[in-house]
Amino acid sequence: MFLSVFDLFKIGIGPSSSHTMGPMTAAARFLDEVAGNDWPRPAGVKVDRLGASLHGSLAYTGIGHGSDRAVMLGLAGLTPQTVDPDQADGIASRIAAEKRISPPGHPTYRFDPATDLVLDRKTPLTGHANGMAFYAYDSGGRLLLKRIYYSIGG
Repeated sequence: MFLSVFDLFKIGIGPSSSHTMGPMTAAARFLDEVAGNDWPRPAGVKVDRLGASLHGSLAYTGIGHGSDRAVMLGLAGLTPQTVDPDQADGIASRIAAEKRISPPGHPTYRFDPATDLVLDRKTPLTGHANGMAFYAYDSGGRLLLKRIYYSIGG
């Protein structure tokens, strides 16, 4: 069996794959699920606002390791394979300034990182130390969809 260096290492923004690539991928997958029809969405109700919470290790080191930025990039429709590292800070700054995310092929969603991205150091998720939850709300603030993901690293 032949192994390449790409089987051993993942190329992506860092400094830690479990703190950046995992949250970015989870956020992008949640975005895809929000847009899909595989969940019980009430008839005529649209998703207006997105939210996320980082738990455990992600909450404690999230800002220093870039997990917060990774979540914003993922909710903006980017993945570790598609993000341009030279544009990542600008994209995150624009989201914070506009308090909106406009992923390609999706509607614009309200998302204020100051209030919609929570570093929850008090509520552990039982599956793994690197847990995160994503939320979709309607215009009245009613929770429509919640999904939990874990970033197990490597």
